[in-house]
Amino acid sequence: MHPLKKLPKSIATVSLSGTLADKLEAAAAVGYEGVEIFEADLLAFDGTPRDVRKMVADLGLEIFMFQPFRDFEGLGPAQFQRNLDRAERKFDVMAELGTDLLLLCSNVQPHAEGNPAQLTAELSELALRAAKRGVRIAYEALAWGTHVKFWRQAWDLVQRVSQPSFGLALDSFHTLSLGDSLAGIERVPGEKIFFIQLADAPKLSLDVLSWSRHYRNFPGQGDFDVAGFTHAALAAGYSGPLSLEIFNDNFRAGPTRPTALDGLRSLIWVEAEAGRTELPEPPALGGVEFVEFAVDARAGAALGRYLAAMGFARAGKHRSKAVELYRLGGVNIVLNAEPDSAASEHFALHGPSVCALALKVNDVPRTLARAQALLCPTWAERTGPGEHRIPAVREPDGTLLYLVDEVASQQMWGADFDLAAHVPVAASALPRIDHIAQALNPGSMDRFILFYRTLFNLVPEPTIEYADRFGLVRSRTMKNTTGSVRIPLNISESPATETARFVAAGAGAGVHHIAIATPDLKVAASHSTEAGMAPVPIPANYYEDLEARFGLEDEQLREMRHHGILYDRDAGGEFFHAYLPHFQGRFFFELLERHGYQGYGANNAPIRLAAMARKLTTA
Repeated sequence: MHPLKKLPKSIATVSLSGTLADKLEAAAAVGYEGVEIFEADLLAFDGTPRDVRKMVADLGLEIFMFQPFRDFEGLGPAQFQRNLDRAERKFDVMAELGTDLLLLCSNVQPHAEGNPAQLTAELSELALRAAKRGVRIAYEALAWGTHVKFWRQAWDLVQRVSQPSFGLALDSFHTLSLGDSLAGIERVPGEKIFFIQLADAPKLSLDVLSWSRHYRNFPGQGDFDVAGFTHAALAAGYSGPLSLEIFNDNFRAGPTRPTALDGLRSLIWVEAEAGRTELPEPPALGGVEFVEFAVDARAGAALGRYLAAMGFARAGKHRSKAVELYRLGGVNIVLNAEPDSAASEHFALHGPSVCALALKVNDVPRTLARAQALLCPTWAERTGPGEHRIPAVREPDGTLLYLVDEVASQQMWGADFDLAAHVPVAASALPRIDHIAQALNPGSMDRFILFYRTLFNLVPEPTIEYADRFGLVRSRTMKNTTGSVRIPLNISESPATETARFVAAGAGAGVHHIAIATPDLKVAASHSTEAGMAPVPIPANYYEDLEARFGLEDEQLREMRHHGILYDRDAGGEFFHAYLPHFQGRFFFELLERHGYQGYGANNAPIRLAAMARKLTTA
């Protein structure tokens, strides 16, 4: 399919938090062309439908559809007449709103009749009345409908009714949650698809009604093939709006405008994934070039000593700024104490913490163009004469992600820093960053998933839950295909877990820990111990259990216990890892050896959490 004109973007007001005015203002501000007015929002509005129409028009929006109209067909003659009266009142409201499209949901009442002839007759009468009023009806199969739950059943009735005012509404959730096939959608005449509603969702073992009412999310945030669904509808010739209808508890409680922006970003992305439009290609990622910490002079000195105990060498000082470089093999750590900078602002708000990451990308201009097309904010730090200018994008929490290509990687350190001559040059066999874990505010996981997936084409791995002593932590890792970039995202609703305490102590989300892969974990652990920073000790009970589960040799277990090394194994291989104490009770570093193993040692999380809590208590 050749790229065509972008389709209008829309969002149902039920998808956002706040008053109807809040929702409309947010939709207009971020760039939607129109909205679906959800009836409950209209009923709660202190004004007339005509007032809503004016408010929408003043904001430069259009009302694409009014919804929902429920439980119309199959309820017997007496109720049918009452339902026709209900429909006429809906048509009156629509005339005042200035929209001509009404969403009709398939009946969910358990006593509803399913006789095709009866349904056809009743829907035909509704279509005739709608036509007289200049209204069109978009008929939608609800996934929990009593007799009509699949899109083909709704399409069969649309064909039976066979009137210009009666067409099909396709909703990705209702189709994909049932595992229904998309085959045949492309053969539906495009003019008979009156409206498309898009929603993603995580795959859950849950009744479909509860699933829909609480766990829908934006395309790209869940596990459904929303792009494939959209492609099928576009192949049929659909040329109307792409609209979001999301029921999500976190979205209802979240900030209105950022949620609206996420939604629009998801529509821009899914339209391109479906082949309607084009975005600049996502970058090929080559790993993490550096991690930057915001510090002041005192925190910088303390963190420098902490890094030195791990084996880092002070590799250089910036030529014109209060910035230092520490290096261990292929790992670059920047300590930024420059006044009047993004780092100083970050430090004032969060204290010593990671304020920026730098990703190695193959094409910086193309990555920036993709970011701008996806409405991701870009940023550039002020630079001095002859200094490398490194562009960046902002993560949802404001953390900077610098973009560094191969040329900049080779040149910027020598150009911008007075480098120490004795620091060895990095090599692939030397230590490197394996993963960088982030602790998130409650309710923000989907936002970060969407950011990393749409901009960098990172793939979300399955969600893992593990037990803290004071609650559950949910973790989901974003990873590129080569594994050179791995970003576990951790979130906890309990205020007492380590993840939640980190977020509270740092006044917001941020990098929780950095994992460094080393060729010899025992040597690395010994170095830290000799420098006065031994890995966190692990109880003897843990190693007795390891022996029973994995049959490890006694000598190996003794060495692992001596160095505080934990162990796991999967079908790919083995995993050894140890944890260093927190820096000032905040972030920490993990040292690891990975031998074909694909996970992150989640089975050891409760052991590690308890051990690190004891270490904090006794520190």
